[in-house]
Amino acid sequence: MNRLDVAVLMGSASDWPALRPAVEVLRAHGLAFEVHVTSAHRTPERTVELVRRAEAAGVSAFICAAGMAAHLAGAVAALTTRPVL
Repeated sequence: MNRLDVAVLMGSASDWPALRPAVEVLRAHGLAFEVHVTSAHRTPERTVELVRRAEAAGVSAFICAAGMAAHLAGAVAALTTRPVL
C-alpha cells in the first residue's frame, strides 16, 4: 500500500471548488494525498471504508468538506483519532 499523508473527502463533486486550493497546497508541498467523493448520509459504508483504508495507509489527517448540513467531517471524526479539518 502506498504512503498517504492526507485524505481529502467531499460530500459531492460540487464541493470541489472549495477544496481545490487545499489540494494545490498539498501538491505544492509534495504531500501524498487522495481525493474522494463520499457522503455521510448517502454512502455511509463508503465513508467508513475510505477512512479505514486511509488509516491503513498511514494517513496523518483528513480534510473534509460538504455543503448543506456538513455532517461529513463529524462522521469522519467519529471513525478516527487522526485530525479532521
